[in-house]
Amino acid sequence: MNHPNAAAAYRNEQFENAPPLKILQMLNEGAIRFLKVAETKESTDPAFREHIRRAEEIISELRLSLNHDPNPELSANLENLYLFMQRELSRVLVDGDKAGIAPCIRILSTLLEGWKTVNPAQDAGAGQLDHAG
Repeated sequence: MNHPNAAAAYRNEQFENAPPLKILQMLNEGAIRFLKVAETKESTDPAFREHIRRAEEIISELRLSLNHDPNPELSANLENLYLFMQRELSRVLVDGDKAGIAPCIRILSTLLEGWKTVNPAQDAGAGQLDHAG
């Protein structure tokens, strides 16, 4: 096995075996990373569009994974943030204006910091993380 494939396999296994809270943090980190790379590219560069799309896909998955049952108000607020970011990134792709990237990075960074303060022991008792509860 060559080294790039071994590294990819390790990352994939690390993700698949991570607890739900860690996966949530990793998704936020990934979206932030893709957006930061996109900021360094010209809007006409295909890599720019690819990085924005990858961040959009992560944000979409975060939105779709929301569990509205435990805390409907919190999950509605999170959903509105995710929808806002999806709209901003769609505008970035259509207009080529990078101004919409920074607010998304700030939101994702704030959410990530919040998820990092969650006590994993609280999650262990429930058996899984309720993404919004």
